[in-house]
Amino acid sequence: MKRKITITAVLLCTVFVCFAAIAELTGKWKGVLKMGDGNELPLTYVFKVDGEKLTGSIISERGELPITEGKVKGDLFTFNIAINDNVIPNTGKYYGDSTVITSDFNGRKNHIKLIRSDK
Repeated sequence: MKRKITITAVLLCTVFVCFAAIAELTGKWKGVLKMGDGNELPLTYVFKVDGEKLTGSIISERGELPITEGKVKGDLFTFNIAINDNVIPNTGKYYGDSTVITSDFNGRKNHIKLIRSDK
């Protein structure tokens, strides 16, 4: 019986640590997207995590795009953005002090590393 209680306690602590860690994704993150033509586009991501729901926006010199259909599971997250009627799926992984996001636009994968900018 003690073993079951100990294992349950350890599992619950692990789950709470995961939720606390991913909640830290909330805030502003900055990075530079390298375009296929060699140009660079500075981006600011603003994330808000509420349970397993991810909302926010992506800000650039070209304007602001809302994040849609955002989901968080452990240290992984997904969301979509729409540009000119094109829905672009994004997947990300949270590393604590940084995050890496991969998007797929017309078969071309883009990667961007983001660093927290609000602390």
